[in-house]
Amino acid sequence: MPHILTINAGSSSVRIALFATGAPWVRLMDEKIDRIGSEAASVTADRLVQKFRTQARVATPDAIGHRVVHGMLHSQPERVTSGLLDELRRITPYDPEHLPREIALIEALQQRFPNVPQAACFDTAFHRHMPTVATLLPIPRRYSSGGVQRYGFHGLSYTFLMSELARIGDPAAARGRVILAHLGSGASLAAVLNGSCIDTSMGFTPAAGLVMGTRSGDLDPGLVRYLALTESMSAPQFQTMVNHESGLIGISETSADVRDLLEREGADSRAREALEVFCYQAKKWIGAYAAALGGVDTLVFAGGIGENSAPVRCRICDGLQFLGIEIDEALNERHAARISTGAVAVRVIRTDEEIVIADLTRRALEMTDEGAET
Repeated sequence: MPHILTINAGSSSVRIALFATGAPWVRLMDEKIDRIGSEAASVTADRLVQKFRTQARVATPDAIGHRVVHGMLHSQPERVTSGLLDELRRITPYDPEHLPREIALIEALQQRFPNVPQAACFDTAFHRHMPTVATLLPIPRRYSSGGVQRYGFHGLSYTFLMSELARIGDPAAARGRVILAHLGSGASLAAVLNGSCIDTSMGFTPAAGLVMGTRSGDLDPGLVRYLALTESMSAPQFQTMVNHESGLIGISETSADVRDLLEREGADSRAREALEVFCYQAKKWIGAYAAALGGVDTLVFAGGIGENSAPVRCRICDGLQFLGIEIDEALNERHAARISTGAVAVRVIRTDEEIVIADLTRRALEMTDEGAET
């Protein structure tokens, strides 16, 4: 598998990259296809293949790896088979926002590259070994037997961040207390103890936890009944609202982009309040995970906001000095690799989900080949 094509599909864009295998990996192509919206997967696949054929140095990839947001009980990447696709179709109700497009893209690429093996890399796998107390939902127990529990997402990003902490020699990566903050249009945090995830803010779906660009994060469940009674809101309409009309865009009524809100906050109270809610909630999650971990040794900011917004990092960390979190203003403004002066190492790491997809794809296909040989 000398060349691996990675597909990282979101709700409005797809990021594709091509890697040459080796130590280290060599990135031959890195492209983003925007504004896919509700277009058919076949159209997206055609755009993707066109990008590949005009930008890549090879005619055909040797393998294709996909980010699959929901993997339920899968703890390892897996080669795409008809059986796996059938399983993903069955669990689509668990993640109707992502799985249908991901499945359709896999099938579309199977048609365009029929002899190229594909692998599914699950965002949920990083969290598979969380303790029961972090996965149980406080609803009737019979639902848990059907898979209704807290799963957690952003696992590919968290996998990269932990490997990067190990690479730079941060001792907390193997034996310590780490809080990972993946802050972007989708946002979540994870608590990692001695290298294993013990809790994460997203739960049964990626709409849970921290307020995000267009997602609400955690809500009072009574709101479902209230809106049904007062506005005749259906379940699908509620799903659309909490995923696409809430969060920063819902509070500000102008933008889901933190950069826009920072520009407007001086003159627009709604923009200011959206930022305040985002930073306040992130601060609360950090405090909660410090409690769950018994303290914190390393805090990592990643994702589009976490990597690029010095004001947001500063506001989140302000008031956390009691945990040993102290930000150096100059280092923070420069987006330095380490922005702290206190006991806690506060780091800014540019995450790389695509290289994780490439590595997991190689691993999944090599394991399949070894199994076939034996």
